[in-house]
Amino acid sequence: MVSLVKSAPLGRVQPPATIEITALGRQLREEGRSIISLGIGQPDFETPRHVIDAAHEAALRGETRYPPIGGIPELRDAIREKFRRENGFEVAADQVTVSGGGKQILSNCFYATLNPGDEVILPAPYWLAYRQSVELCDGTPIIVDTSAETGFKLTAEMLEAAITPKTKWLLINSPGNPTGAVYSRSDLQALAAVLLKHPQVWLLCDDMYEHLVYSDEKFCTMAEVEPALRDRMLTVNGVSKAYAMTGWRIGYAAAPAELIKAMELVQSLWCAGTCSVSQWAAVAALNGPQDSLATNLEVYRSRRDIVVNALNAIDGIDCVMPDGAFYAYPSCASYIGGTTEAGKLIESDVDFCMALLQEQGVATVHGKAFGLSPNFRISYASSDEEIDEAMRRIAQFCRSIKV
Repeated sequence: MVSLVKSAPLGRVQPPATIEITALGRQLREEGRSIISLGIGQPDFETPRHVIDAAHEAALRGETRYPPIGGIPELRDAIREKFRRENGFEVAADQVTVSGGGKQILSNCFYATLNPGDEVILPAPYWLAYRQSVELCDGTPIIVDTSAETGFKLTAEMLEAAITPKTKWLLINSPGNPTGAVYSRSDLQALAAVLLKHPQVWLLCDDMYEHLVYSDEKFCTMAEVEPALRDRMLTVNGVSKAYAMTGWRIGYAAAPAELIKAMELVQSLWCAGTCSVSQWAAVAALNGPQDSLATNLEVYRSRRDIVVNALNAIDGIDCVMPDGAFYAYPSCASYIGGTTEAGKLIESDVDFCMALLQEQGVATVHGKAFGLSPNFRISYASSDEEIDEAMRRIAQFCRSIKV
């Protein structure tokens, strides 16, 4: 049998830890174990009914043919109006594009712009798909460690130190996955001042969790804060998190027309246009009633408070209160070197998470996957009952570790 020889870029990419953890949890559940999954970032709410109805109506009227590569005109217009209404900046029709989720936006962008040796600055912890997309497209990720002391945010000083003549992109995610960190207007202004001094550096702003901000301060994106950077900026968003539409696979972006055209060329070669029925659903989501956004936010806020307070009540766990998204990123540093009740030696956050899953049936994701250890990520996009039971099990697990 001939062995498959992988391409060099694929050989640098590891399978996503979130998928591995989810698969292992599913396997244990099939074996009869009680498993609570806090590993995947997926809203537990239902897609709004008017969005489902719009998709149904679109299918019935025959909107089932190949769509335009960059999105149907109606959705592009809805995206343009969303940016004007919610973010305070305007874009032309040829400055927006639609893809099969945020990941595809990233891949299209990096494949269209990166050459070997080009550097992409990624503040850590980062969503694991960022590094994978950069590496798969032959770029070089430059990891800049943040910390709880900086609120897990990149500072202007850190950015200045990381930029080199090879820097092509800076990627900012706010609110952030996995920490829930939110960049304020003043945070963005400080970063913008650095970027304005380095005209070769492009900026990618991932705003996917835009509608999940818990503070009273209004969400800001860089295109609104510093218009002078718009000619080298890609603003990414989607309907997955805000409207509980993860399975509909709709991501979108705004950027200079030249970049959009290049990204659409890539998309035309890989997968062509995005599902037509899903696009009509996204039109309804963006243009229709927005009541669910505030309702869901309050539920997430309550869950956040329950999770973080419960974690910080555990002796040895330290968790920063997140300002956005639906993740907590506690430190498990106090347990490194300890031994679990089942005799498992905890040498890393990977060991901590695997033992927690095996011994207590709670699936989380280790910090190593996000580039900053020793931590673990908890998604609180789960029911109150599951969250309460998971917190009880985590506390029991931590009490059992002998350090």
